[in-house]
Amino acid sequence: MTVELTRLDAADADFRQGLDALLAWDSDSDAEIFATVSEILNRVRREGDAAVLELTRRFDGLDADSLAELEMSLATLQAAYEGLPENQREALRVAAERIRRYAEHQGLESWEYTEEDGTLLGQQVSPLDRAGLYVPGGKAAYPSSVLMNAIPAKVAGVGELIMVAPTPNGVVNELVLAAAHLAGVDRVFNIGGAQAVAALAYGTETVPPVDKIVGPGNIFVATAKRLVYGTCGIDMIAGPSEILVVCDGKTDPDWIAMDLFSQAEHDEDAQAILVSWDGDFLDRVQQSIERQIEDMPRKAIIHSSLSARGALIRVADRNQAIEVANHIAPEHLELSVQDAREMARSIRHAGAIFMGRYTAEALGDYCAGPNHVLPTSRTARFSSPLGVYDFQKRSSLIGCSARGASALGKVASTLAHGEGLTAHARSAEYRILEE
Repeated sequence: MTVELTRLDAADADFRQGLDALLAWDSDSDAEIFATVSEILNRVRREGDAAVLELTRRFDGLDADSLAELEMSLATLQAAYEGLPENQREALRVAAERIRRYAEHQGLESWEYTEEDGTLLGQQVSPLDRAGLYVPGGKAAYPSSVLMNAIPAKVAGVGELIMVAPTPNGVVNELVLAAAHLAGVDRVFNIGGAQAVAALAYGTETVPPVDKIVGPGNIFVATAKRLVYGTCGIDMIAGPSEILVVCDGKTDPDWIAMDLFSQAEHDEDAQAILVSWDGDFLDRVQQSIERQIEDMPRKAIIHSSLSARGALIRVADRNQAIEVANHIAPEHLELSVQDAREMARSIRHAGAIFMGRYTAEALGDYCAGPNHVLPTSRTARFSSPLGVYDFQKRSSLIGCSARGASALGKVASTLAHGEGLTAHARSAEYRILEE
């Protein structure tokens, strides 16, 4: 099967224009989707459980008399875990342990200090009271997403973690339930779509409102998360999956081709790009792609993805490869080069950096430890992977002594009068000591 990837050369005058056109992705929903989701959110906000039940019947073919019937018991989650084949149980256990161990290094800490006059200043860190986790349901379900989203929340100390996972036509994914058990999820509802996001954001008679919603979903779920932001927090608006591989031409081209496939197989909008200063190596990878794609069960999706958004990019040297990588700001960045750790120090924008020839991005998706919920669509320029810190809040601490209040009061009074805020000034002035 011929796969016509875009070819770009950094030496061309229009290179940056061509690269930006390749990277362009519009995350905004069209008017019809926006209107549909808005109607669903408003219905759930007004009607609560009744709206969620009716929408679940309509979209998932799941009939229930009450929303309580769609809540799964913790015993059911445990039974799902215990009923798995031993190799799956062990794989989930190892992945969960590695994710937890990494997360335990991330938490923010409270701190404070006292100035000479006795004024105390500091920062107090607190976990969220309640978080919601959206998990795609049915056959296209991802237990790895449960672990990656739930474990950092529990490490952060979130009081209650509520998972929503649709079960269209009653199809339940046992691996997802088992992962929820391992991660310590507190409640699970078999609901999905925009109506599940609305239930988490606004609360219903049965589903309590949460402080933050995390987890992946389709365009309707993503649009719902965007619209409820402000009522509660969200993790991010994620675009299609991406991988950028930088290679010096000394890695097996079959490895690199398969690394590109690993993201291209997600969906037709996924993006896989290879950058190298070895033009012959780009040709060898192209040949490997056309040979290996024939064995891929999802070859039609891979072909569409690579043909529409994939690319092979030739650069002059290692330094230009770094420049291109920082401009792309990829979700996943593989540095398949000698001295990858040194090269990584020059990378300013990437969701996750995979260093060395043996570090396949797929390991990060499942079990390396760092979170696989990563910024996409060049948002790594200003945002970070999901982590424990996303489930924590910071409160500033200010405790003035009499002397401190007097000294600060003079400064505050001057600035407040300058802004024309007399009450602010007088509030500070009352605490100024007589000299």
